[in-house]
Amino acid sequence: MSSGRHFPIRSFVGSVVLVAVAAVSVYLSYELVVKPRQALQDQIREQKGTILKLEQEKQRLEAYLKILKRIDRRARVEVLRQAKDQQGTLQTTIRFTEVDDAGKPINVSRELTLPGQEVYFDTLVIKFDDHFIEQGDPVKGGALMVFRRIFSSTMRPGDGFVIDKDGQVPEVYAERQATSEFEKDLWKRFWDLANDEKLARERGVRAIHGDAPYMRLEPDRVYEICLRSTGEVIITPGTRMAPPQTNP
Repeated sequence: MSSGRHFPIRSFVGSVVLVAVAAVSVYLSYELVVKPRQALQDQIREQKGTILKLEQEKQRLEAYLKILKRIDRRARVEVLRQAKDQQGTLQTTIRFTEVDDAGKPINVSRELTLPGQEVYFDTLVIKFDDHFIEQGDPVKGGALMVFRRIFSSTMRPGDGFVIDKDGQVPEVYAERQATSEFEKDLWKRFWDLANDEKLARERGVRAIHGDAPYMRLEPDRVYEICLRSTGEVIITPGTRMAPPQTNP
């Protein structure tokens, strides 16, 4: 028999078992505790990011809804009378007045008499890219409009009554704030911009065109023509005119 020392197999096996148990413990700890915790933290982080994006989108939509309700230009049309002339043609007389948000006149009213009952309000509209509106840009943060002329269905448009002078900044804009060279150039080169996509894009213009909404006017009614900041020109339903006040 050999007189050498025997290899401690039992101790070796025990050590291996301990190492294996420790490795399994570490693995189970990672899989059952650490990994789920990391996954939960990742999920919470992702949810926070989603909530932040949703809140930002909510704020953007709220701002846009306020913009949709904003009126950039407003005019009141009062139907003073409707009667047939000696030739039997119906004549409609209106009072056209530009007003502020409170309904207060901002320039001199004009009384116009037109043949017929259907009256057109010919306008030129400039609409800017949406992001300028959302950012509240001082110039491009709303639409711009010219009241070009007013005519009826029995008139040639060219024979209509001119409201704003062609190629010039409307007085209502000039009165609100100092007119910039940018605005002057927009109106001066309106039709150039309307027919040159590159030129319009360089100035942030999304759409530029004429718009002539019309209404069949009824006597003793008041209508409003409004330009929303998004560029939509609308005519409100007619309301009955208030009777004239009499002094006691």
